[in-house]
Amino acid sequence: MSSDRIDRIGQLIALGREHYNTNEYERAEPYLAEAASARPSFPDLYNMLGVIYHAQGRFSDAEEAFENALRLNPRYTEAALNLSVTYNDRGKYERAREVYTKAVSASVGQPNALDRFARGKLANMHADLGSAYSGLAMFEDSVREYVKALDLCPDFADLRVHLGNVYRDMGMFHAAVTEFEHAKKLKPEFVPARIHLGVTLFSLGRKEQALVEWQQVLVIDPSHKSAQLYIRMVNDENGPRAGSALPR
Repeated sequence: MSSDRIDRIGQLIALGREHYNTNEYERAEPYLAEAASARPSFPDLYNMLGVIYHAQGRFSDAEEAFENALRLNPRYTEAALNLSVTYNDRGKYERAREVYTKAVSASVGQPNALDRFARGKLANMHADLGSAYSGLAMFEDSVREYVKALDLCPDFADLRVHLGNVYRDMGMFHAAVTEFEHAKKLKPEFVPARIHLGVTLFSLGRKEQALVEWQQVLVIDPSHKSAQLYIRMVNDENGPRAGSALPR
């Protein structure tokens, strides 16, 4: 392969990756597709193309791209997780489970083998299941999935808030408070943690503590509508009480 040809492929990859990293998938696709055609032994190109195809709803093309990436690199965790999600989207549940299990088992005995991205991907898959179970009022199953997600990524404050919401829906208010407090400690500026902590404290009759949380939200975001509403609610004798619709 001539040096000019190599330079051309390098430029295609650089341009494609640049647009890909800024989520400009329509612009990234032609560069990456041409590069993959010229250099079919580069698994990362197929993984990026698979992500683009999946975002476009082209699940069959995405499946083929992720399979190509794994054929070239069987230990490509990100591509394996993406393929599992795509199989699931296409109703190929057994194959999705097989690929997912293989991706997880590859790290058995190597607790640090999965990089942060892969852990986050796995955690979000468990979180998606947790959300689905919660929507069906299958709260114990939901808790199990969120706990699995947090075992992988214990510093994901948003997952702790979701778990806290499930605990609150189960009537386990003190467990919910624990999760919201943990999330707040992880990310003091994370507004949902304070909003939901305030709601739960209010449900427990701890109105002054709830006010503190909501007032702090307004320090972070002075225009936050829910915090403004809840503060007025507490200060208004004729306002709504616990049991009102909660933010999600």
